[in-house]
Amino acid sequence: MIKLILKGVMMGVANIIPGVSGGTMAVSMGIYDKIIHAATHFISEFKESMKLLLPIILGMGIGIVALARILEYMFARVPLQTNLLFIGLIIGGLPAITKKVKGKTIRLGHILVCLLFFAVVAGLAMMGEQEGAAADLSFNLANVLKLFGVGIVASATMVIPGVSGSMMLMLMGYYNPVLNTINDFIDNLIQFNMPGILEGCKVLVPFGIGVAVGIIGIAKLIEVIFQKFPEHAYWAIIGLIVASPVAIFLMGSMGTINVVAVLTGIVALLVGILISLKLGEE
Repeated sequence: MIKLILKGVMMGVANIIPGVSGGTMAVSMGIYDKIIHAATHFISEFKESMKLLLPIILGMGIGIVALARILEYMFARVPLQTNLLFIGLIIGGLPAITKKVKGKTIRLGHILVCLLFFAVVAGLAMMGEQEGAAADLSFNLANVLKLFGVGIVASATMVIPGVSGSMMLMLMGYYNPVLNTINDFIDNLIQFNMPGILEGCKVLVPFGIGVAVGIIGIAKLIEVIFQKFPEHAYWAIIGLIVASPVAIFLMGSMGTINVVAVLTGIVALLVGILISLKLGEE
């Protein structure tokens, strides 16, 4: 239970950082396949699915709520080390995936799909260097439908390893508005400010419903792909994961680089790898 919550925390933190994928973290933690199965068999295997999903969702909530501002501070003060920590978390998950294709014949199709998905993530990161115009969150039917659609897109990319949901929100202009709404909602919740809570619900409810619909829909699609084309799917994930550090460097600010920053950054990288390997153990 505690281990699943910690894995959820890592996924939650990853989902709020542009360039970092919650799906990649799930792969690194060794729970990606299980989450996909639980999401697609939620009704038929309700009890088993809840045993897995509840602690992960709880951990994600803790990661988003409790660690978002700590991470904001870390990125402001030690950006290189923080980015390298996340790169380490991603790299540490590679052995779990390479095991799936080890000893099997590498075909041209595997290489092409790996390169294609690498290019998709790197390309999105290049496009996402600057956020688009901030989205309008005023309450009306059109914006409610937009938020529902944005939630579907963002959650779908959160589920796919290597593709950052936060990066997609940034490209669509919703990243800062939604993040600020979440922070304001938490503050209003703590203060029990009902008008503020209701105002936040106008944004977060349609967005949250879209997220839930997107996760279930894309999870079913991914399950079918894994059933029919498992080797191609794993090579695609390898391409996505290898591209993730590139996306982080393209999307993130590295701050002042000097000998101390590099040395402490290497330590952070190794710590990230060790954490990922440890949490990835069954």
